[in-house]
Amino acid sequence: MAYTVTASEPVFAGHAFNVRIDTVRRPDGKQHKLEIVDHPGAVTLVPVDTDGRLHFVRQYRHSTLEEMLELPAGTLDPGEDPTACARRECREEIGMAPEKLEPLGGFFLAPGYSTEYLHVFLATGLTESPLPADEDEDLRVERLTLEQAEELARSGKLHDAKSLAALYLYRAHGLR
Repeated sequence: MAYTVTASEPVFAGHAFNVRIDTVRRPDGKQHKLEIVDHPGAVTLVPVDTDGRLHFVRQYRHSTLEEMLELPAGTLDPGEDPTACARRECREEIGMAPEKLEPLGGFFLAPGYSTEYLHVFLATGLTESPLPADEDEDLRVERLTLEQAEELARSGKLHDAKSLAALYLYRAHGLR
């Protein structure tokens, strides 16, 4: 017997995500209510320029009450292809268009309560081609060597999970 959703109740519909409460029957017959954040998915980029520097963005994240250093990322529009989203987000967040986008993998951000899946891309062949940033974003680009980024991760100064995971996938592909 598999896990079965016996009821699903929408409780919140927002701009970035929706929330629902699912009633799930387990294989042993017991039922549990689970709160689920329903998210359309997103992309994370590892943009690398001809000098071998990775482009990060620094921005205020209200949920943390601090500025965060992150790899560029963005939410998929409904039905949007992840590669198209990655191309758009690269231009919006760092002002550069990638000549090449290479998938590095992907992961669920928080599978205990969210459907958000992140697609990770290596972006190379960067040329200046900015698009306006989203209205709620105040981004500053920072170029770091891989060694600098890894030192920030080791020292606990890189707090963003998607950036840490994307850096891991970048290294797992033997890239430098």
